[in-house]
Amino acid sequence: METQILGFFTAFIVVLLATPSLIKVAKLKHLVDMPGDERKLHKRSVPTIGGIIIFSAILFSYALWFPDYKLFPPTGKYAVNSMTESVSDFKYLIAILIILFFVGIKDDIIGTAPMKKLIAHIMVGFILVMMAGLKITSMHGLFGLDKPFPEWASVMLTMFVYIVVVNAFNLIDGVDGLAAGIGLICSTTFGFLFYASGEYANSLLAFILSGSLLGFLFFNFMPARIFMGDSGSLTIGAIISVLAIRLVELEPSKLPHGLNELSLPVMAMAIMAYPLVDTLRVFVVRAYHGQSPFSADKNHLHHRVLRFGFNHAKTVFIIYGYNLVVIATALFTASIDPSVSFLLAVAVALAFPSILFLIKPRKN
Repeated sequence: METQILGFFTAFIVVLLATPSLIKVAKLKHLVDMPGDERKLHKRSVPTIGGIIIFSAILFSYALWFPDYKLFPPTGKYAVNSMTESVSDFKYLIAILIILFFVGIKDDIIGTAPMKKLIAHIMVGFILVMMAGLKITSMHGLFGLDKPFPEWASVMLTMFVYIVVVNAFNLIDGVDGLAAGIGLICSTTFGFLFYASGEYANSLLAFILSGSLLGFLFFNFMPARIFMGDSGSLTIGAIISVLAIRLVELEPSKLPHGLNELSLPVMAMAIMAYPLVDTLRVFVVRAYHGQSPFSADKNHLHHRVLRFGFNHAKTVFIIYGYNLVVIATALFTASIDPSVSFLLAVAVALAFPSILFLIKPRKN
């Protein structure tokens, strides 16, 4: 656990020390988001390039503390395969993060055409699925489905999961501290699960992301002094998608007693409950009204919470609590049938938005 702690604090300190200088540079160079648009909730200019620090802290910390055979001598029947996968993951992860970072930073500064973003996502998906071999191969017992998917179905499902998760984190970045806080909850949960299963490289990556996001929250929480922008949300979404797919494909027997009955597909979805539920609801609503699913509006769940009179801080704490409750539901129902556990987690996840839209807000 020492390396995970070192990685966490390295990323945390890098972000904490470097962000004030980035804020100054961004203001001097006018790399800020100006108020005025009715969709925007901030009332003053705020730098939008916080993703530079998040990306840099993750890259530096992961390269510095990446595990090798000296740190973690291979023991047990899974050790050699785990280390081989870790080295492979490292080089491909760096490659996709660089692609997404430059696409995101260009969008933050001068804008990026949707077609170019799509091409970038296709490239990233190709690297992850076809080169890195990152694939969801089965439902692993959920709804009684244990048989492996055909190769084409595995590829398509993995690509779909990557696209959904990356865009989900991009879409929820609308309230001070929301995307960073939810990313912190997700990555910390992934980190503990991977550490408990002996997947040290994946655990390290998760804790490094946690450290960078905790440091960023010092500047992004209400009132935000800097936004992460697309360069930040794409970086977070890509790492979370990789961790989620890895968790789904994890051998349950690697987990310690008490956790080895978890349905890992259910757990992965529960960890990302808020981004997934909010994105699904927004896409359905936009499609119903004949709008593009990627068009911007103020129809997210966090906008609805704000209409009840809560400020940004209270809104994000409510949403943090919601995500934690869904995670707890998946954990406490681990010993029952995976399909029942999934339905219970879905019921809890849908209860929050249902209540929000059944109760009339105090203000519009």
